[in-house]
Amino acid sequence: MNFEQDAVPGVHRVEDAYVNWYLIEDEGRLTVVDTGHPASWTSLGRALGRLGRSLADVEAIVLTHGHFDHMGFARRAAVELSVPVYAPAGEHPVAHPWRYPHERSRVRYLLRHPSFAKHLAAMTAAGALWVKGVEQPIRYTPGTRLDVPGRPQVVFTPGHSVAHCSLHLPARDAVIAGDAIVTLDPYTGGTGPRIVAGAATADSAQALRSLDALAATGAGHLLTGHGPVWAGGVEAAVGHARRVGAS
Repeated sequence: MNFEQDAVPGVHRVEDAYVNWYLIEDEGRLTVVDTGHPASWTSLGRALGRLGRSLADVEAIVLTHGHFDHMGFARRAAVELSVPVYAPAGEHPVAHPWRYPHERSRVRYLLRHPSFAKHLAAMTAAGALWVKGVEQPIRYTPGTRLDVPGRPQVVFTPGHSVAHCSLHLPARDAVIAGDAIVTLDPYTGGTGPRIVAGAATADSAQALRSLDALAATGAGHLLTGHGPVWAGGVEAAVGHARRVGAS
């Protein structure tokens, strides 16, 4: 576990096997955004201990999308903590996290990008192949403000997945972008702001168009599903991602 307390004020980043998930702290109450891998359940306990919090302080799980590497302990939290799990309306892979559309075969990336094998091996060791879905999450819609600690504003950013959403935190000058934009592509090993490779993206052209919605937030900090926090402003990150393009 790599733990970055206050990646932005009151938002803590946890990284397990090249995947980030976040804890939003609000007056002692916590929202978990995305849930990494199954092994990230142990990291949750360790992160809460670092913050002087407990599992009882977790009030909600919010998913940006339904891919396997963001749903690791969502179902377990729903059952063992009796907390609601929120997911974007129309994001069907939430129920089956390995069944999602993608443009290109993963095999070509294994052959062309040696780092992909390393990333996939780490994810597998963290339990990625055994992720369980959530059958009946609370569905949220774009443009709403979620009634969970931190009160994130929902920004519709489809492309990586069909109904992917990002979460804007105006008071923290940050947006949690999930995989709408990343600073590390696990499939190519590319670093710096970019959309995820076609091995895991449903529609790269749509993903590039959705960058407009992220830029419109004007946030100073970008918190992504893979890679370090970008503190150079979301608009600059979007410009970089557009120059890199699809891969």
